[in-house]
Amino acid sequence: QGQLQESGGGLVQPGGSLRLSCAAPRTITSVFNPSMMGWYRQAPGKERELVATITSDGRTDYADSVKGRFTISRDNSRKRVYLQMNGLTPEDTAVYYCNRQLSGRDFWGQGTQVTVSS
Repeated sequence: QGQLQESGGGLVQPGGSLRLSCAAPRTITSVFNPSMMGWYRQAPGKERELVATITSDGRTDYADSVKGRFTISRDNSRKRVYLQMNGLTPEDTAVYYCNRQLSGRDFWGQGTQVTVSS
């Protein structure tokens, strides 16, 4: 617990934007930097799904549903990962989770709620 801390969720109107942030305060830099970082989301009644990932050297990958709208980035010096979300739709409503993967181990945050509604 406490490995990853998400923030930035909230209520936004369709077409709006949000920026999620994930901090890893208990992870030392030498462990954070080589880690694969990602954002996942889980909508009510649905399974958790991948949104975006970013490797240690900055290579990114996105779910088809968010390509062109979401951007994942990382700041290794601050041990943070971000998810810029533009053009939000009600279908983006979910709890968004930050994930860290290294050497076959996964770590998760507790999630931040994103609600897109008029």
